[in-house]
Amino acid sequence: MADNDAFVRVSPRDARYFELSNGKAYVPIGFNLVPGPTAAEMDGVVQKMAENRINYCRIWLGHMYWDVEHAKCGEYDAERCRLAERFIALARKNGIRVKVCLEFFRDIPAKKNMWSDKILYHKENGGAYESMKDFLDSEKGRAQFKAKLRWYKERFGDEPAVFAWELWNEMNAVNAPWQSWTEGMLPELHALFPKNLAVQSLGSFDHVGVRGPYRALCVMKGNDVAQVHRYLDLGASLEVCHGPVDVLANDAVRELIAYNAGKPIILTETGAVKPRHSGVSELYAKDKDGTLLHDMLFAPFFCGAAGTGHVWWWREAVEGPNLWHHYARFAEAIAGIDVPGEKFVPVTPPDADMRIYALKGARTTIAWCRDAKSDWRSELQDGKPAQAIQGCSISTEGLVDAGANVSVRVYDPWKNAWTPASIEAGKIALPGFTRSIVVRVERK
Repeated sequence: MADNDAFVRVSPRDARYFELSNGKAYVPIGFNLVPGPTAAEMDGVVQKMAENRINYCRIWLGHMYWDVEHAKCGEYDAERCRLAERFIALARKNGIRVKVCLEFFRDIPAKKNMWSDKILYHKENGGAYESMKDFLDSEKGRAQFKAKLRWYKERFGDEPAVFAWELWNEMNAVNAPWQSWTEGMLPELHALFPKNLAVQSLGSFDHVGVRGPYRALCVMKGNDVAQVHRYLDLGASLEVCHGPVDVLANDAVRELIAYNAGKPIILTETGAVKPRHSGVSELYAKDKDGTLLHDMLFAPFFCGAAGTGHVWWWREAVEGPNLWHHYARFAEAIAGIDVPGEKFVPVTPPDADMRIYALKGARTTIAWCRDAKSDWRSELQDGKPAQAIQGCSISTEGLVDAGANVSVRVYDPWKNAWTPASIEAGKIALPGFTRSIVVRVERK
């Protein structure tokens, strides 16, 4: 079966990772494409994605010019849907899988107060509901949502370009209870789209109060992927959200690993925001080299997630500064690795100068080494350029079995350059680098 005709599934070889239905490993490398591209820019965006080895994105079907339910509650615009149809066809042609998020609105008031309101559903505006709770809890509301799912099945049923169907964006933020509704709707997704994954999402993991909801969703039957949202946010009550991006990503991934849900984990929304999500961070305008994006991409996977971190604010973080190449660099770092077959164990060897995040596998051990003295605060806030690291080495203890016959290569993702290396006296000498470097050890 050709890759583009295969579906993404949880790997039967290792349920922490994905593979295609033809047995080939699949690591989702991508971002949140929200707002989605306009018709005029769609071809160009998909071309940049393909050129930079991006194989995943997330779209919101109910948002802005992609919204098919824009004129009347319960009526769906087939002509408006052609934008999504065209995009998914382009994605399939270019080997890109699309996570399709169905809804995002958070309340149903009579008058619009917030960007996330859906006033079309309110009785005063020709809708059928008095409130969000009325929509989610009533048989009428659930029947309407199921009808919308069936409408989409007619257009996208059995579509291999769909990575997963996602019920809602950050559903714990809606003005009504979300858990029982989710438990009822996940089986509907599986019944209508049996070849695609089914998922749900919660809001940013930025305070201890979301630990319970996150644990409940991660272990929920029918929710195929343990997803987490985590941002660099100086307004968050969790102190970890104020620090280095690799540290906050590691903390989020390890939190979900501790739930022992037996599912792939993805940091499926990340980015830098103004305090308490009040807007896009001004740091992006200063980040010409892509320090933030690089850390958001690399850190989650090397901490044990099934893919890269998926950045929000794609226009500010990727398109505007033209930082697409960072995706190709991540893809290059892991190229050729049969991720589900490795049975990776995440390890974090101690080091005085670097934070090392490593995956020890059956045949391959790969480590991402991050300079501990440089991060977004020193570079983008204090204006201190990252310094070149010279004469550095890492210990093989815990990474390479004694006496193993191995080859060693080092990849500099900032220069897109591979360098051969060797083990001497239990250490791997690293070439000079700035910010981060990848070490790859393979059994011969």
